[in-house]
Amino acid sequence: MAEPNVRNEAGGTSYGPLVQAGKIESIIFQGSFSAGRIGQLIEELAQAVHRRWHDEENLRRIQDPVPLPVRYGTAAEDLIDHWETIRRVPAGEHAAPLDLSGTLDQLAEVYERVPSRRLVVLGRAGSGKTILALRFVLDRLDRRTPGTPVPVLFSLGSWDSSEVPLKSWLISRLIRDHPGLAAADRDGRTLAAVLVDAQLILPVLDGFDELADGLHRTALRKLSADPLMPMMLTSRIEEYRDAVVGTRGLSGAAAVEVRDLTLDDLDGYLPRTSAKEAPDSRSGPDAAVGTTKWQHVLATLRDNSNNGNGNGNSGHGDSGHGNSGANQAGANLAAVLTTPLMVALARAVYSEDHDKFPTDLMDPLKFGSVAALEEHFLGGFLRTVYEQPADRWRPGSAGRWTAEQAEGWLRFIAEHLRRLETGDLAWGQLAATMRRRSRALLIAGLAGLIFGLVTGIGNIPIDLVATDHGLGFALKRGLAVGLLHGLAAGLMFGTAHFVAEHRTALKPLPVRLRRFGGPRWFREKLAARLGWGIGFGASAALGIVLVDQVLLPDLHLDDGMDGTLSASLLIFPTEIGLGAGLALALVAVLEAPIDIKAAGSPSDLLRASRKNVAVHLLVWALVIGPEAGIVAGFLTGPVRAVEIGIVFGIESALGAGVGYGLSLTAWGQWVAVARIWLPLNGALPWRLVAFLDDGCRRGVLRQSGAVYQFRHARLREHLIQHAPSDGGDPGTRRGWPKADRAESAIVA
Repeated sequence: MAEPNVRNEAGGTSYGPLVQAGKIESIIFQGSFSAGRIGQLIEELAQAVHRRWHDEENLRRIQDPVPLPVRYGTAAEDLIDHWETIRRVPAGEHAAPLDLSGTLDQLAEVYERVPSRRLVVLGRAGSGKTILALRFVLDRLDRRTPGTPVPVLFSLGSWDSSEVPLKSWLISRLIRDHPGLAAADRDGRTLAAVLVDAQLILPVLDGFDELADGLHRTALRKLSADPLMPMMLTSRIEEYRDAVVGTRGLSGAAAVEVRDLTLDDLDGYLPRTSAKEAPDSRSGPDAAVGTTKWQHVLATLRDNSNNGNGNGNSGHGDSGHGNSGANQAGANLAAVLTTPLMVALARAVYSEDHDKFPTDLMDPLKFGSVAALEEHFLGGFLRTVYEQPADRWRPGSAGRWTAEQAEGWLRFIAEHLRRLETGDLAWGQLAATMRRRSRALLIAGLAGLIFGLVTGIGNIPIDLVATDHGLGFALKRGLAVGLLHGLAAGLMFGTAHFVAEHRTALKPLPVRLRRFGGPRWFREKLAARLGWGIGFGASAALGIVLVDQVLLPDLHLDDGMDGTLSASLLIFPTEIGLGAGLALALVAVLEAPIDIKAAGSPSDLLRASRKNVAVHLLVWALVIGPEAGIVAGFLTGPVRAVEIGIVFGIESALGAGVGYGLSLTAWGQWVAVARIWLPLNGALPWRLVAFLDDGCRRGVLRQSGAVYQFRHARLREHLIQHAPSDGGDPGTRRGWPKADRAESAIVA
């Protein structure tokens, strides 16, 4: 392989091993990352990416029994930049077009034929573009040598090209999917930024057509801004053609177009996906022992094609109306089965279900058009995969939901993604299904309830031991304290959540973003957290003092243990405010890195965030408890100090810590909205993660880094188009809250 940045024989730039003999030092800006660390990191990243997409290929059963023969050829000239630019020849020289035809397993080789290392894969919906991109990533990883760029598959639909530069978006996606890449040097430059700037990432950008309307031409300009940046791009042909009108297309990029499947392709594939059967009434009169249910259908389609009736038009040489209708149905089926998506759906619905026969697809009364057949496959796929027992997909598990339930929940998810104008379902974004005010009220209610229970129950034994008022008084005071303290704390936590939505300093991050000494922006974040914590803590403490010193005496529930109003107003808000500020700042210091090899899925990140919140609870206990004990020691003595320290530590962890988790962490908001509110409304199942993971195993969803996606955009569109027509906005059906797109960027 050629050395980096050296022109190869074809005239292009070859990106050879970068992490050898200190070469990377000339690319990486001065910082705290060594070449050895970068070299180890990119190998770990390559392993993580390979493992993820190898598992996805197995789930899609791409190699079982054999891959579909997806083929492509050089696209039309108006979709391709000048060949002289693509082949990197000097000005004034001529360059002939390249032959870029190939098959599924040859795309990595075809890419190497393009000196500019910029290739666009075009095709119609369902033509296999994503499968090609997936196989390209795996083939490149199988062939790469240590230190060379790692191909990473990015779903382009979530990129707001009007606001976010391409490199910034790539860096953010890398950090989202591989949180270990968020580690930063002393200048605040992340590992992800180092890899992107050093061109150690080969972006495979899937779904140019899924960008929001009006952003395609803007995106094309930004993709063309760095013509030396290697990349591969996939798109439906119509959207790409509209974007390149009057331009050179993607700068320096060649393009291939995916071809339709043929009857010969189907003959070599579909019969091998179903069991051999003895002849019966459904197999056709000429069926032989050992044939499959698909062979009679394919023979009929071939006869129609040979007779000139396979072009989607009605036959003209048939002797009767019935034959004409049957020929038209056959032509419709032949037209549908020209894309890998529809072939895969047909296989899922008919090949492995002994009670379903593809001969039914030839009925012109049921399927009078191509659109009707496509909708039948899409809807039938969902019913089929959820009607089959769960142990078909995960041995030893039991079925938890019906096909009707699953379809309703998936429809809610599809509509949620439509409102956010993205194809990525991040677990941290599900909280955005509620407006900020509504979400703040929900969190205030939950946090207040938990805080009230903890403080109310905690006051009962204190009053029983330290006063002579008796059990009845202790219970009444505990109830009143729980209600009133919970109201004050809930108001504070709800306000904190509402304010924190657009305050980066208040949002905890899943990885450490500093080294000792930290960059300036990190020190500013610590100072901001300290200030916000003091403000929120002091405000809540002030409310609690007013409750204890003003409201409880009026209710004849003063236990005489709170001292004077003036002393309480001076000591308690200062004590709690300082403790809350220190706790928030310490949480930022203790944010731990996540291993790039261990955190490669939404479930991994969810578990890691849950563990972080558990650490946060401990921090609140260890900060507030000792602080309260020290203050009490100065005022009442050591015995009382220990008692108060223990009580405040427990109440801080279970009350304030849980309230903090609900209001200021993505995991807490996930619990409040996705695990409580949405299941109560019937919008999502109670065991949401299990449902999403099961959907991946059944082939409905897929994991792409830290997010879930529908495996086929057509399936997502089908669910949205076939939502119940009960009026109103789809996002508010059945009491579902309406999403606010502006609030969708919640830190995971």
